[in-house]
Amino acid sequence: MSFVKLLFPLSGKKKKELDKLKPYLEINDFKKVNKLLKQGKIGLASSSLKVSNKLIPDKQFPIINTAIEDSDITTLAQNWSDIVEQRVREEKYEEFSLIAEQKLMEFIAPHLVGLEDVKEAALLSLFSLDKIHVLLLGDPGTGKTDILRAIDEVAPISSFGLGSGTSSAGLTVTFKGNELIKGLLPMADNGICCVDELNLMRLRDRGSLLNAMEKGFVTYDKGNKHIKLDARISLLATANPKGDKFVGRTPDTWLKQIPFDPALLSRFHLVFFLRRPGTKEFINIAKKIVSERTKNLDVNDALFIRDYIVFSQMIDVGFDEKLKRQIVEFATKLKKDEKKFLVEVSPRLVLGIMRLAKASARMELRRIVEQKDLKKVFTLYEKSLYIK
Repeated sequence: MSFVKLLFPLSGKKKKELDKLKPYLEINDFKKVNKLLKQGKIGLASSSLKVSNKLIPDKQFPIINTAIEDSDITTLAQNWSDIVEQRVREEKYEEFSLIAEQKLMEFIAPHLVGLEDVKEAALLSLFSLDKIHVLLLGDPGTGKTDILRAIDEVAPISSFGLGSGTSSAGLTVTFKGNELIKGLLPMADNGICCVDELNLMRLRDRGSLLNAMEKGFVTYDKGNKHIKLDARISLLATANPKGDKFVGRTPDTWLKQIPFDPALLSRFHLVFFLRRPGTKEFINIAKKIVSERTKNLDVNDALFIRDYIVFSQMIDVGFDEKLKRQIVEFATKLKKDEKKFLVEVSPRLVLGIMRLAKASARMELRRIVEQKDLKKVFTLYEKSLYIK
């Protein structure tokens, strides 16, 4: 009977459904699908990525179902469906890459008006293959925590904790009997560790954090247990100044209120100094809030963004030699103005520029850093360093 069925053409409806598969399958696989479909052993249905139009227009695509109980055919059908979905996703990733920055910025703490440079830096850290450490240092009530939570929501790998409630064990590893329980740092290996109110973390607990930021691992040495765990993290942290709120009007005054010693502060590639808005700024923010609709992130949209970030991380981004020279010139200029800043200009700053520029290119699925990437990163550094 199966042989006889092969002699008859597919109905117009089935042929139309089958033709939708053709762009996504290799020719031999397509022929096998055609044969099994004629034999009635499989059927075709429709699916979608289930993303909302707030992010990107969704797309319907065909999937393959089994019509009989046969484990081999079930496996084949699932493999073919997976191939189709992945290729549709990659099409959508390419489409999304043209608007990625604009769309992603809309979903990072959308109720916060302003702080675009801070949001941009946090966003770029998601797309960096190398560690990027960013500190949001400033007054309470400036929205620092909301930015951390937004990044934690869309990061493929992340952890979130409070400095006030995180001990050295909570950062590294603990044991419950013989069961190993990972702390914040190894949990975020190859991802982003978000620490809110880092200034409240006890000094004796910061050693593990410094080790992970610099070397990418943490250790546990107690009793007869000696363990080393990877913790190749990017750190996104917030902190309030000594006394909880910055006072005074000059950088020299603010410098005395920084709650960290130089050893920790120097580990960050970017430090943003945030003040509560004055009356005029507050009025402008209020006007903008009431005139705009808040964009909330749907579950499927968040999944798409995570998958997009993972896909982007397969791209190895290169640098043009001319652009490298511009980085040296920019860093030299900053070094001359170092006395104006709350942090020193170190080689780590140059590394940060290169990593963020690569992340900017990767966010748009590009394999080479362009001038616009450098311009964006230079602006971030200028806004974070030159305190007004």
